[in-house]
Amino acid sequence: MIRLVAQELEQLAVQAVVRASDAVLAPLGPVSLTLDRCGGERLARELRTQVPLEVGSAVVTGAGDLAAEFLLHLIVQDSERPVTSSTLRRALVSAWHRAEAWQLGTVAADPAGLLLLPEEAANLVVETFREQSTRGFPTELYLAVSDSELRGRLGATVGNHQP
Repeated sequence: MIRLVAQELEQLAVQAVVRASDAVLAPLGPVSLTLDRCGGERLARELRTQVPLEVGSAVVTGAGDLAAEFLLHLIVQDSERPVTSSTLRRALVSAWHRAEAWQLGTVAADPAGLLLLPEEAANLVVETFREQSTRGFPTELYLAVSDSELRGRLGATVGNHQP
């Protein structure tokens, strides 16, 4: 099930929140920066890596002081590769596999925080979520969109992906 909600990502009490990251888990964009700020020092301790991560992968960490329990970090760029729809797609597929392994039922994402045009990012999130939905986890996806105009446009995107 996919739900559009008019809430900020950092306030959603879901099991996991999606966060755009680079290969060393540094935040990418204002949404990731807000998550880091709200996650506090507990989250900052979780974000230390020993080696760079592969672009197109995803990792799970604790969420610090956020309302969510975990963060699903999408590794969408490194110093040599910018964010593309292909790297975002690969990272989302990896994130859904991680969510399945961790049995995370409810996941939230803000399409505006995934570094592509929000409609393009939402389309990829919904499409990859639908492709994996037969495996059991995650069971619910919350698209957090505070802008009412964008939420209206994304309603069509979500509607176009209903079974």
